[in-house]
Parts: sequence; structure tokens; C-alpha cells
Amino acid sequence: MASTRNIAFCYPEDLFVRPGRRNFVGVCGLRSHGKVRERLVVKANVGGYKGVDMINGRKVNGVVASVDLGTRGSDQFVKKSSSVINYDEPVQSWLLGRFVEDRVVYRQTFVIRSYEIGPDKTATMETLMNLLQETALNHVTSSGLAGNGFGATREMSLRKLIWVVTRIHVQVDKYSSWGDVVEIDTWVDAAGKNGMRRDWIIRDSNSQRIITRATSTWVIMNRETRRLSKIPDEVKKEVQPFYLDRMSIPTMDSDCEKIDKLTDETADRIRSGLAPRWSDMDANQHVNNVKYIGWILESVPIDVLEHYNLTSMTLEYRRECRQSNVLESLTTVKSQTAENTQKSIDNNREELESTHLLRMQATDKAEIVRARSVWQSKHKHK
Repeated sequence: MASTRNIAFCYPEDLFVRPGRRNFVGVCGLRSHGKVRERLVVKANVGGYKGVDMINGRKVNGVVASVDLGTRGSDQFVKKSSSVINYDEPVQSWLLGRFVEDRVVYRQTFVIRSYEIGPDKTATMETLMNLLQETALNHVTSSGLAGNGFGATREMSLRKLIWVVTRIHVQVDKYSSWGDVVEIDTWVDAAGKNGMRRDWIIRDSNSQRIITRATSTWVIMNRETRRLSKIPDEVKKEVQPFYLDRMSIPTMDSDCEKIDKLTDETADRIRSGLAPRWSDMDANQHVNNVKYIGWILESVPIDVLEHYNLTSMTLEYRRECRQSNVLESLTTVKSQTAENTQKSIDNNREELESTHLLRMQATDKAEIVRARSVWQSKHKHK
């Protein structure tokens, strides 16, 4: 068995010890009777990495890189100058993200990891959706509204209420590559009398170019009865101070049209036997909404996946899915021109539009998700 005698354990307060060296990242301490007996200064190895200046001094996936944290016990502020941006924020605020624009927009920075990319070495739609969801949850937590539910506020938790997404639309202009740093902004606004809209934009951290836009609609459901509920006045009072009347995608550019229902007769391809795993479940005891994307793509032709980029996706969530359910994925693909679909795939020039349906495989064929996607040839998209 490996010895643990020389393992260094990290303690939050030890992050405020000034090591007297540049490029300081963190301090780990071996403890003895409540005191730091020994500490290890951890430094980032920046040799040979061309883009490191775009990362130093910026929070990446919850880690603060190259920040002088000041003396122990002080409420030291980060004052790190950079050619890109200057920060004057409390150290603690960078553990997750920060508020900007009078605290109505929440901003978080991520690096694209190796396990978040697909065969073409770029982030996948599932990766983007996971990052959007992570930013939204951290927005609620950092706002001080979080109760004991998965993104629920305190007043929602008292009433056993949770948020559920009914529709989400994502437009991707460019997929980030492995190692790229992205910056995500998110905010909320009212959606009708009984809903909430959440929007996002994703920027390339280097160029500050917006590469993805997304908008979604949410409603409230009772955690125990699984029935939709009106938004209580107490919950409205909690969230209204954070409302921002701004759209990430203008109405004229958003996909607001009804998604047609596919059947055995209208679908080009059907993939059966899709079974949720225990790891697909989320804290609200149903399949996480991001998992549906992978099942939807199971029935997309391989030629489309290989030669086209998924540039737009709209999902309409119609019913919950539990671990015991077995699903079917249906897809139909058509060219956005009058040409033959197969010809357009072979020529690798046209844009394609797909309609999807995820449904129960059981006798009733109950709908889980309807979806629509737009695909652009990778050559044209570049």
C-alpha cells in the first residue's frame, strides 16, 4: 500500500500565505495540531505555451492562476494588470465567477478540456450545453438565492418546487478547440406570466468574439407530484431584482416555429433500445436534459456527423424520462434547397435541416423531446 506520510493537504486559509515568489498559484500545508508544519508552493509550468498570457490572472474552471493573494487573514484584493483586462475584485469572488453590469449578468470562464471534444478536436454541442447549465446553476448560487434544490431558490425549496426547462435554442458560429478559453455570460428575464427566460452568450476569451448564443424557457414543477405549478409571489420577489430585458438572440433570428412530430412513416431513420444509465440522472431524479442530445444524434446519418457541423439546435421538452424507460430516436434529414438530400450530402455543399423525436419505446410511444437542427458543411463553415 502506498504511504501517505508525505502527502500535502490543501486548506483554504493557506491560500492567503504570500510565498514571496512570482507566478504563485497556491499553497499546500501539512498540518500538525492545527498549525501549518510544512508548506509546498505550487507554480504553473508556463514554458513553451504560447497563449499562457491569456490565462494568467484569470479564473479557469474554478482555479485562479498566477494571482498574488497577499498576506494571511487579509481581505486582499486582486490587482493584476493584463493587456486584456484589469481585475479589482475580491479573491473569493473568483472561485466560481463574478457579476458584471450592476450584478444582473453573471460571467464565468472555462477552458475546453480534452474529454469535452469530439472526433474533429472541437467542443461538442453536449459540451456547450453542459457549460451553459453549469453557469446557470452557479449564477443562482452566487446570487445568494440558492435553496437546497438543484438551482432552486430558498422560497422554491420551502414549497418543494424545482425549475424545469421547456424549450432551448442554441446557435453556434464557431466550436472551440481543446485548450481554448471561453467566457460565458448569463442572465434571466420573465417569460410570460408564469415562466422565466434564461439567455447566454459564449465569447472566445482571446478575441472576445461571440461564438455561441442561446435562449431558454423555464417553468416551475412540484418535486413530489411532478406537476407544473404557478410561480408563487414569494419566488417572483426573489428573482425579479435579477431580471434583465435583453435577448441574446433577436426574435427575428430565433427559432420560434412549431416542431413537427415524426412518426414511423415520416422518419428516415429510427434507433431503438436507448436505455438511460444511473449516471444519466440528475439531482432532480430525472434524466438530465443535456443527455437527450446524444440520444437524438444516435439516429443522425454518419455522413452528416462526419461532414457537417451542427450550427443550430432547438429542443422542446415534453415529458420527463426516468432510468427505467427505454427510448427510441427518430430523425429525418432534408436539404434546405430543392436538391435531393442524398446528393447534397455527397456534394458536401448544402445546409441541411433535421427534425428529431425522442420517444418511449413502450406501446404508448409517449414523446420525450422534439428537436430541430441545422447543419452546415464543415468546408463552408470554415
